[in-house]
Amino acid sequence: MTAFTGSATLVDALAGRDDSSALIRFGAVLFVTALTAAAAQISVPLPFTQVPFTFQPMVVLLGGLALGSRLGLASQLLYLLAGVAGFPVFAASATLPPGALRLLGPTGGYLLSYPLAAFLTGYLAERRLDRRYLSSVVAMLAGLVVVYVSGALWLGLFVRVGSAPIGLSPAFATGVYPFVMADFVKVLAAAGILPAFWWIVGRADLH
Repeated sequence: MTAFTGSATLVDALAGRDDSSALIRFGAVLFVTALTAAAAQISVPLPFTQVPFTFQPMVVLLGGLALGSRLGLASQLLYLLAGVAGFPVFAASATLPPGALRLLGPTGGYLLSYPLAAFLTGYLAERRLDRRYLSSVVAMLAGLVVVYVSGALWLGLFVRVGSAPIGLSPAFATGVYPFVMADFVKVLAAAGILPAFWWIVGRADLH
């Protein structure tokens, strides 16, 4: 098996094993962190829910596929730390709290799920699920389920109407169901990116 295609993840294939490999991996982590922050700025508030529509989940999942489990996890932890420190990396909102308080607000469960979702998709990528389109779809959907479940549980158990939690059924109705179709279409569109990169590096490895 050739050097590129025998690598565990795409970033491993691109970094190789020379003296600059650690720098390339570090740069890749920073790039995914910055891309997650940039995706948060494309935010569409919806009138029937406190959860905005963003492109962040797709960046999180693709970042996990490209970086692998540990680096994918690191990229999202770094993103959350930047938000907690007060950098404007979370989605702009007139109603959601800023900075560290965002993690305690209605969207806290989604944000806190990002490291776990990136880790899971990265773990599946390390088992070569990112090499083919259909298996990439499966890996990304697995990560998306983590985002949905974490976000809905947080909404249902910790977000209150008056003195009582809103409950899981309303949480899924406002925090999951409105986004399922759009996110599924985004997964179908994005799942071809990693296999395409693997095809490119595989071709490069033949020359």
